[in-house]
Parts: sequence; C-alpha cells; structure tokens
Amino acid sequence: MGKMAFVKNLFDQNFIQYASYVIRDRAIPEIIDGFKPVQRRIIHTLIKTDDGRFTKVANVVGKVMAYHPHGDASIYTALVNLANKELFIDKQGNFGNLYTGDSASAGRYIECRLRSITKDILNINPAITEYVDTYDAREKEPVAFKAKLPLVLIMGAEGIAVGMSTQIMSHNIHEVIEAEKACLRGEKFQLFPDFATGGLIDCSEYKDGLGKIIARAKLDTSDEKKIIITELPYGSTSESLKESIEKAARNGKVKISSINDYTADKVNIEIKLPRGVYVKDVVDSLYAFTDCEKTVYCNLLVIKDNMPVQMTCTEVIQYHAKQLTQILHDELELEKAELFEKMHLRTLERIFIEERIYKAIEEMKTEAAVNKAVKDGFVPFAAELIRPVNDSDIEHLLKIPIRRISLYDINKNRKEVQAINARIREINKLLKHIVEYAISYLDGIEAKLDPAAFKRMSTLTNIKTVDVKTVVKRDTPLKYNEKDGYLGTQVSGGEELMRITPFDRILYVRKSGIYSVTEAPDKVFVGPELRYCGFADKDSLSKILFTIIYRDPETQYAYVKRCKIAAYIMNRDYFFAPDGMEVLHVDTRKNFTFELNYVKKPKMKVFTEKFKAQDYLEKGLKALGVRVTAKEVESITVEAQKKAE
Repeated sequence: MGKMAFVKNLFDQNFIQYASYVIRDRAIPEIIDGFKPVQRRIIHTLIKTDDGRFTKVANVVGKVMAYHPHGDASIYTALVNLANKELFIDKQGNFGNLYTGDSASAGRYIECRLRSITKDILNINPAITEYVDTYDAREKEPVAFKAKLPLVLIMGAEGIAVGMSTQIMSHNIHEVIEAEKACLRGEKFQLFPDFATGGLIDCSEYKDGLGKIIARAKLDTSDEKKIIITELPYGSTSESLKESIEKAARNGKVKISSINDYTADKVNIEIKLPRGVYVKDVVDSLYAFTDCEKTVYCNLLVIKDNMPVQMTCTEVIQYHAKQLTQILHDELELEKAELFEKMHLRTLERIFIEERIYKAIEEMKTEAAVNKAVKDGFVPFAAELIRPVNDSDIEHLLKIPIRRISLYDINKNRKEVQAINARIREINKLLKHIVEYAISYLDGIEAKLDPAAFKRMSTLTNIKTVDVKTVVKRDTPLKYNEKDGYLGTQVSGGEELMRITPFDRILYVRKSGIYSVTEAPDKVFVGPELRYCGFADKDSLSKILFTIIYRDPETQYAYVKRCKIAAYIMNRDYFFAPDGMEVLHVDTRKNFTFELNYVKKPKMKVFTEKFKAQDYLEKGLKALGVRVTAKEVESITVEAQKKAE
C-alpha cells in the first residue's frame, strides 16, 4: 500500500505539472501581448535577425528552435498562421489560401520578414520588457512583450488545454484602437467580432467576448436559378462548405443540380438548381442542413498574472489602456534619463575643452594622478553639472581625439544642449498629459495601417435561425411489416403507414396496450397487430383523445377508458390498460360506435349490443376504465372509419 500511495502521489504531482504547462505554455494566450509562447518566440527571432530583407521560412524556423524546444513542424505552422494575420509579417511566396484551405508551400520555398509596425506595437527594450534565459541558458527571450495594443482581441485565439479551452474571436484592428481610445477618454465602447473570411454574423447573444455568435455565408441570390456563395462563415473553407452542401444533397435535404468551386483570391462557389426548384426553395435548407450557418461559442480565456482567467472584451481593453499609458510613461522616463546623461556629457566636454582642463593632465605620470587632476578641474564648475563626475565620465573625456578638441565648436555644443533641453521640456509636458499622449500614439499607429487591408470584412446583421423541422419535408415512408413485427423507415416490405421526417417523434401502441414514444425509428420491433401509430409532438398529442377498450381475462368483462397523453419520457413503456388486461381496441376518434359480442349462454336472448364511445367521459391517464356491461364479452366489432375522418 505504501508503494501504491507513492505512485499515486507521483502521478498527481506530475499531472498537475503537465496540466499547468499545457495551460500556460501551449494553449492559452498571454494577456500582456496576446501571444502563445511559440508565436512570441517567432516574433522575437524576427526582431533579433531583422535586416529589412526577406528570409527563408525554413531558416527562421531553425533559429526559433533555439528558443522553442519542440518540433519544427509546430513552429512552421504557427509562423504561417501568424503571417496570414497580415499584421506583423510580410510574406513572399505561397502561404496557403485562407478561402480554400490549401496549405502553404514548404518552408524552403517561401520567405518572410518583419514589418516595421511591429516595433511600434511591441516594446522590446530590456529596461521595460523582462527577458529571461532560454531553456538551455544560451540566449535571452522575453517573458512577454509589453504590447501597446490588445493583440489578443485583434488576432483572436483558440486552444484546448487540460480541463479548459479558449475561443477568442478576432476583431477589427481599427475598431479595437478606437475602443482603446474611447476607454482612455472615459467613454463607452462596444466591440463585435470580425473575420478575414467575411460572412454575416449575428451578435445578439455575443456577451462582450463570451456567449455565442451565429455566422452565415453570404449568398448572391440575384439569379432565381443560381446561388453564388461570395463570403464564408467563420471556421469554414470553400472546400469544407462545398462538401457539406454535397452531403446534404445526397441525403435529400437540399435540392441542387450541380455545385462548382471557383474560389481563388475571392470566394466563388456556384450552386445551380434543378428544373422546378428556385432560390427561395433552397436558401433556408442551405442554412439549416449545411455549414452555410454555424453557431460559434465564445470563451475569452487568457493567462493573466500567470493564471488562466476568463475576461470580457471590456476588461481586456481597460487592461491594455492602463498598460499603454504605463509603457509610454516608462519609455518617456527612460528617454529623459538618457537625455540628461547626454546633456551631462556635453556639459563635461564643453568645460573640459573650454576651460582647458586637459592641459592639467599633460605632466601627470600615473592614471590616478590623471583622474584626480580631471576631477579637481571640475570642482569650480560643480553648479553647472547635472551630477558629480565619476570614473566613466573621466574615461569618456580622455578618449576625445586631439583633432576634435582643436576643432571644437562651442556654438554647435550649445545648440545640441538647447535641443536636449527642449526635448526634456517636451517629455515633461507629455508625462503630465500621458492620456492625451497615449491617444495621439494610437492615432499614429492607426495612420500607418493600410485602410484597404484592414477594413471590416464581416457584416453585422440580425439572423433569424432556421428551424430544421420547418424546412424539411415529410417524405420518408414509415413502414410496418406485420409478419416480422418491425416498424421503421428501413423496414423492407410491409405497409406504409405515413410519411415522416428524421426529426419527428413517433408514438406507437402494441397489441398489449403498451405505448412508447421514440425518435423517427430506422427499425424497431413492436410485435404483431400494431394498435396505433402516429406523430407524438407534445402540442398535437395532448389534443388526441384515446379510447381504449379492454377485457379482463378472468371475468370476461369489457371496460372503456378515454384519456389523453399530456407528457412522456422518450423510449419508455407505458400502460394504457391495467397490467394483465387484454386490449381489444384502440381508437383516436371522438365519436364512433362499437359492438360487443357476448359469450352465448342458455336462456340468453341478446347476444350482441351496440355502444357509443362518446357516451363515456374522459378520465386521467392512470384511471381505471368503466365497465361497459355485466355480460361476458367474446369479441368486439368496431364501426369502420369514414374517409373524411
């Protein structure tokens, strides 16, 4: 038992570690920069190796492996997907087709390079962005880029981890930037998804990054004999959409004569209709039975503070608005510190040369004496200095070439100092108005984006979901073969009872009086002498009055029971008559006549007698029947049903 407990503890510990790894390092994006680790490592590699020229994707993948200890296939796939977002990476060659689903060429045939806007969006300064050792401690990589835009909303993400998943919709970058600006101003904002494949989307149940959306293909129905699909719903390709339509056509759910996919740089799927069928007869069926309509469930799950957290779009925008102001503040403070240092060095150079302090070191024999002479030379000018002179300052001064000293231009130095002071004053002003600066920064990023490349692709609309039950026609025969006792759509031979759809519920009553409700059956055994078979939708079923005439085998007395079925559980047996009774007849007519034939006995004058079913009151489903007569019943004869009924 001790060994088993040890094994269990070891398993539990390792499983928790594995689950944590998959959640944080594989499947769920980081809120700070919107990247998964492999995406971040790709961008980091491209930034590090950026020289403005295209590089073979295979070469980039190899370099990324220095940071990402996994197979090259996963890196290649991630790079292609990231490049197809059209934001960070320029492409050259075949990177696949978003519309058709065609895969990209091999990494040795295609090239990529970093877009300049990447460095505007991501902060790569080690003083602001934290860097850590790679898995083998040979290189440094960012923990997470400090992003100035909420990339997790712009790019979207999906991933399945251990016990959780994320499904983040992509949003239009212009709308996201406008939302971030509105947040900075303290104004209200609202975001809706936008997909590269276009299509129609209904966001009435989209709850700020959660909930669900309904996505539809965009159809051109200008020709009543032809439908052209011009935009795809989320998650579909022209190939997968075509296959779903062909499958529906084979199953008889959609009537088409042919379908052809002409998709290249634009979606173009042509559906031709058969004779006598028009667009209005087919559109609803396309939405009901094919991938022309999809329901997508959203879950905005991200890594925040090293933990998986479910957030809303509003919360993400608020987080990034705050992060943006902090990044810009840190960048300005860093620049100001660098400017002060630069101005300090320019002041040192001016005094060093102008006051001829360098002359004092000409006769010095040791390094210490030289350093002391320089420091002493600056003592009278301490008030002009930003900070005290240190050893690095002295080293900088001593490296000034003689030629530069002899050609020193004091006016040029003064102008440089003035320019530095002007920039410092500007920085101080920006720090006081950091929100306004953040908004103008976002304006600058937006101005660099190609309006045509980043326009909204998906059309927001209200979609009335098609109920498949109203679209499909009842044209499937439901047969009953009394010889073998089978009922269903796949029964060979036998009698056709009615026409049904795959979505119908069927109630049948066996010879014993036991009834059951089932989905449209392919083939189910019900036994001989089926008493009744009909539709079992609850609204219509509750209006049907069942009349059950049964006989007690011991006494031979006949009973009548009239009742309705108000509720049921699927595929469960129910008894119309008490257990052990012999059911003689089941009827659904409100008015009909039946004749009881009595057991013949001596001195008996009446051997048959007629009764009206309507003379008996309706009772509860569980109630006992009413005895019809005190005479023993041999058989029953029921009035034939009229055609009108």
